[in-house]
Amino acid sequence: MNPDCTKQEPSIAGKGKKKAIILLGHGSRAASAADDMEKVAGRLRVKLDYEIIETCQMSGRGEHFPEVFDRCIARGAESILVLPYFLHRGVHMLQDVPEMMREKAAAFPGVKVVLGNNLGFDEAIVDVVLKRVGESERLGDIRKIEWEKVSADSLSRPGKGR
Repeated sequence: MNPDCTKQEPSIAGKGKKKAIILLGHGSRAASAADDMEKVAGRLRVKLDYEIIETCQMSGRGEHFPEVFDRCIARGAESILVLPYFLHRGVHMLQDVPEMMREKAAAFPGVKVVLGNNLGFDEAIVDVVLKRVGESERLGDIRKIEWEKVSADSLSRPGKGR
């Protein structure tokens, strides 16, 4: 757990405040890589009482953090919870994400900006892995499977964002 994330403060959900969640993914050059994260965001929109729930990527295709953060501000967010859609606490979680967030937050001192915990370990993830093991046991040997090739049209060039 990130020591910065363990400091307990009053809830981000303060009374009457317009609140936002940004699910932050790593990003990919593949066109459909973020589809599952967007499905999760759709379910959160139904289950949570947040006025704004967005997704973004650190790099690759799709919208990136700075533009999504700015859109939350433009929509009146007074508190923004950034939830990294990462399993592990690598360099992105320890350095890159906090730096990126601090840079944007500096311009908006009246907005509470919170770096949430990454997905990390959770018994629910163990259950998902068990489910995937069961599904995968009946799959064929990799040498006998024809995989769909990724076409150049479905990729963006590195460093070009979308």
